Amino acid sequence: MTPIERAARALCQFNDAAEEEGDGWKAYLPQVRAVLDAVHEPSDYMKEAGAGITRYISPDSDERAHAQDAANVWRFMIDAMKKQLP
Repeated sequence: MTPIERAARALCQFNDAAEEEGDGWKAYLPQVRAVLDAVHEPSDYMKEAGAGITRYISPDSDERAHAQDAANVWRFMIDAMKKQLP
C-alpha cells in the first residue's frame, strides 16, 4: 500500500468510521493531493533538521547549501508520492 492510499484511507476512516473496506477511500484522493501540494515546501525548521544529515554527505559545503539540499530531497520525495496518485 502506497503512502497515498494510506492517507486516503485514513481520511476516509476519519470522516466515516463505518467505511472499513471497499473503495470509498478513493473519493479522498483529491484531498490527499491538496495536502501534498500544501506541504510541498518545507519550513525553515525542516530544512535545518535535514541539513544535519546532508552535512555528513558533503561536509565542505556551507550551511545554506546543506539546507537547500535537504529541501530538495523533501520536494523530490513529495513529487514522487504525487506521481503515485491514480
